[in-house]
Amino acid sequence: MNRDTGIGFDALFINASMGILVADEQGKIVLVNPFLLEQFGYAEGELLHQRIEKLIPQRFHNRHVKHVEHYNEHPKSRPMGLGMDLYAARKDGTEFPVEVSLGNYETEQGKYVIAFLSDISKRKEAEQALQKLNEELEHKIDERTLTLTSTVKQLAALIAETEAKDVELNRINTFLNNIWDHAEAIIFVTDSDGVIKMFNPAAEKMLGYTASELISVKTPSVFFANEEITLDYLIEKAGNSQSNEHELTYIDSRQNRFPVSQTFTAMRNTQGDIEGYLGIAMDVSKRKKAETDLRIALEKEKELSELKSRFVSMASHEFRTPLSTVLSSAYLVSQYKEKEDHPKREKHVQRIVSSVNMLTDILNDFLSVGKIEEGKIQVRTTTFDIRQHLEQIISELAGLFKKGQHIHYRHTGQSLVALDSSLMKHIVMNLLSNAIKFSPESARIELQSRLDHRSLALTITDKGIGISEGDQQHLFQRFFRGTNATNIQGTGLGLHIVSKYTELMNGTITCKSLLEQGTTFELHFPVTNYEEENITH
Repeated sequence: MNRDTGIGFDALFINASMGILVADEQGKIVLVNPFLLEQFGYAEGELLHQRIEKLIPQRFHNRHVKHVEHYNEHPKSRPMGLGMDLYAARKDGTEFPVEVSLGNYETEQGKYVIAFLSDISKRKEAEQALQKLNEELEHKIDERTLTLTSTVKQLAALIAETEAKDVELNRINTFLNNIWDHAEAIIFVTDSDGVIKMFNPAAEKMLGYTASELISVKTPSVFFANEEITLDYLIEKAGNSQSNEHELTYIDSRQNRFPVSQTFTAMRNTQGDIEGYLGIAMDVSKRKKAETDLRIALEKEKELSELKSRFVSMASHEFRTPLSTVLSSAYLVSQYKEKEDHPKREKHVQRIVSSVNMLTDILNDFLSVGKIEEGKIQVRTTTFDIRQHLEQIISELAGLFKKGQHIHYRHTGQSLVALDSSLMKHIVMNLLSNAIKFSPESARIELQSRLDHRSLALTITDKGIGISEGDQQHLFQRFFRGTNATNIQGTGLGLHIVSKYTELMNGTITCKSLLEQGTTFELHFPVTNYEEENITH
């Protein structure tokens, strides 16, 4: 019993608005609180010394017995069934969902498990039973006052009964003390004004406050982070006997926030007057995280399913043309058997090579997207000459030029940079290939690179078909293709990969374009200027 308030642990047990039971290590129930009896529809005698499975639907019995055995082997305080739906069964066979928190402790009589069931409401059968018992006792005393002998006998019986009650109360208080000390839940008791009068060890641990800091000084508002749920609101609902269970955000002494499921109940005396309030809160961070992880996993699964569907759709369309070219050219090559047909054979061999390269590029794009989505692309920084690197890329693209096309390249500033040369090559080749593909014959394509201080800027400009303002908003999305490019070969993945590779190197990419006037892509990368570093050191 708390000396300041006169509130005992039995009041917590009786008034708690959640079911509480204690079982021994054989899984037999040794103690249940009144609310749980009302919730399940049982009398105490029907549950005491019964197995816990009596409160569990029949279909879960075998599995629960194994859980009890495993818990006895590895006892610890923890939430039960994280990420699972737990159900309990009333006496009439109906079921309802519950959330359970487990605690354990040991006495001279043996090992015990404490279980909190959060789906509870107010219950007063214990008070009514006690009042009825007192009335019966008074009636019996009146009846036996006729003779001294019967009075003595009655007094002796009452003394014996009182002694038995004291023993039972001591046993219950021991259990309640262990619940208070070992429960993995925040439990606090306030007076009628809402000032904290009791604060359990788990609350001290989870919230970072000592009981002495709060008792008779603070209200529970000190750790309520939700502005919409105030202490006055909770007190009003508790006073009206309304459902008072909420999911709140608590904030501890270190300003860390975490979600809880809280019940707030009025504690009344025998006259029905409110003497204080009982709050019980369970940390649901793990449950919330499990729900978030599941939602993210489902979203990723949805994206993957969409990616697979788009791949099948795109592949059936994009693979058809090169495969048809390979088949037709292979057939024609077999028909050109004479020596003078060599030029014709060579022409169709080149068409086959070009088509196979096209298929390879498509597959490489899909592999790159897959690696990006899985986070398997790693940036490998090396020091290289950016000017020589870009000139080499231009020479490799010469075979793609249309008649009269050429790339005009110029560089300013120093040339040694520290970046991922492989990712840089993929970015530049993709952008230049697009410029070649979407520009007419005899077009001039501009490539500029500029290195100053710690920034590398690349600019690629063409005079091609351009991109509409509406299409530019979706330019870097997977599978997106401009409305004026639907008849031109492509997967819609290239610019998506370019943007992701640029992002991996902490760069930025922007696009400026007008229909039929051309397109300019600008890229900026933060770099370490190798030559300046050498001069400095």
